[in-house]
Amino acid sequence: MIKVRINKNKIIITGHAGFDSYGKDIVCAAASSIVITSVNAGLRIEEDSLGFKEEKDKLTIEVKSNNKNVLLIVENMTQMLEELAETYKKNIKIIKED
Repeated sequence: MIKVRINKNKIIITGHAGFDSYGKDIVCAAASSIVITSVNAGLRIEEDSLGFKEEKDKLTIEVKSNNKNVLLIVENMTQMLEELAETYKKNIKIIKED
Protein backbone atom coordinates (compact mmCIF):
# COMPACT_ATOMS: atom_id res chain seq x y z
CA MET A 1 0.00 0.00 0.00
CA ILE A 2 1.15 3.53 -0.77
CA LYS A 3 1.00 5.77 2.29
CA VAL A 4 0.97 9.54 1.85
CA ARG A 5 1.66 11.48 5.05
CA ILE A 6 0.76 15.13 4.71
CA ASN A 7 1.52 17.92 7.15
CA LYS A 8 1.90 21.65 6.69
CA ASN A 9 5.35 21.70 5.10
CA LYS A 10 6.17 18.08 4.33
CA ILE A 11 4.72 15.22 2.33
CA ILE A 12 6.17 11.73 2.75
CA ILE A 13 5.19 9.04 0.28
CA THR A 14 6.14 5.43 1.00
CA GLY A 15 5.41 1.95 -0.21
CA HIS A 16 4.06 0.26 -3.30
CA ALA A 17 0.37 0.11 -4.21
CA GLY A 18 0.26 -3.64 -4.74
CA PHE A 19 -2.47 -3.33 -7.36
CA ASP A 20 -0.28 -5.27 -9.80
CA SER A 21 3.38 -6.21 -10.18
CA TYR A 22 6.13 -3.61 -10.60
CA GLY A 23 5.96 -2.07 -14.05
CA LYS A 24 2.27 -2.94 -14.45
CA ASP A 25 0.76 -1.21 -11.43
CA ILE A 26 -1.63 1.51 -12.62
CA VAL A 27 -2.08 2.93 -9.10
CA CYS A 28 1.68 3.41 -8.66
CA ALA A 29 1.89 4.87 -12.15
CA ALA A 30 -0.91 7.33 -11.41
CA ALA A 31 0.56 8.38 -8.06
CA SER A 32 4.04 8.76 -9.55
CA SER A 33 2.70 10.83 -12.43
CA ILE A 34 0.75 13.12 -10.11
CA VAL A 35 3.72 13.68 -7.81
CA ILE A 36 6.45 14.07 -10.44
CA THR A 37 4.37 16.46 -12.56
CA SER A 38 3.47 18.55 -9.51
CA VAL A 39 7.02 18.77 -8.16
CA ASN A 40 8.36 19.71 -11.59
CA ALA A 41 5.68 22.40 -12.02
CA GLY A 42 6.47 23.89 -8.60
CA LEU A 43 10.19 23.96 -9.39
CA ARG A 44 9.52 25.66 -12.74
CA ILE A 45 7.63 28.44 -10.98
CA GLU A 46 10.26 28.93 -8.28
CA GLU A 47 13.53 27.01 -8.48
CA ASP A 48 14.01 26.46 -4.74
CA SER A 49 10.33 26.21 -3.79
CA LEU A 50 10.39 22.49 -3.05
CA GLY A 51 12.99 20.16 -1.68
CA PHE A 52 12.79 16.47 -2.33
CA LYS A 53 14.70 13.39 -1.29
CA GLU A 54 14.32 10.02 -2.98
CA GLU A 55 15.09 6.82 -1.12
CA LYS A 56 14.07 3.23 -1.76
CA ASP A 57 10.26 3.17 -1.71
CA LYS A 58 10.19 6.63 -0.09
CA LEU A 59 9.92 10.19 -1.35
CA THR A 60 10.00 13.18 0.98
CA ILE A 61 8.84 16.53 -0.37
CA GLU A 62 9.47 19.68 1.66
CA VAL A 63 7.55 22.86 0.83
CA LYS A 64 10.03 25.74 1.19
CA SER A 65 8.04 28.55 -0.38
CA ASN A 66 4.99 30.66 0.34
CA ASN A 67 4.54 31.40 -3.37
CA LYS A 68 0.80 31.29 -4.00
CA ASN A 69 1.13 29.35 -7.24
CA VAL A 70 3.49 26.78 -5.77
CA LEU A 71 1.14 26.25 -2.83
CA LEU A 72 -1.78 25.79 -5.25
CA ILE A 73 0.18 23.13 -7.12
CA VAL A 74 0.97 21.31 -3.88
CA GLU A 75 -2.67 21.55 -2.80
CA ASN A 76 -3.78 20.24 -6.18
CA MET A 77 -1.30 17.36 -5.92
CA THR A 78 -2.63 16.30 -2.51
CA GLN A 79 -6.23 16.60 -3.74
CA MET A 80 -5.48 14.38 -6.74
CA LEU A 81 -3.81 11.80 -4.48
CA GLU A 82 -6.88 11.90 -2.21
CA GLU A 83 -9.13 11.26 -5.21
CA LEU A 84 -6.93 8.34 -6.25
CA ALA A 85 -7.16 6.97 -2.70
CA GLU A 86 -10.97 7.20 -2.82
CA THR A 87 -11.01 5.01 -5.92
CA TYR A 88 -8.30 2.57 -4.80
CA LYS A 89 -8.86 2.33 -1.04
CA LYS A 90 -6.88 -0.93 -0.72
CA ASN A 91 -3.85 0.50 -2.51
CA ILE A 92 -3.28 4.07 -1.32
CA LYS A 93 -3.93 5.75 2.02
CA ILE A 94 -3.75 9.45 2.87
CA ILE A 95 -2.72 10.37 6.41
CA LYS A 96 -3.11 14.02 7.37
CA GLU A 97 -1.00 15.13 10.32
CA ASP A 98 -1.11 18.43 12.17
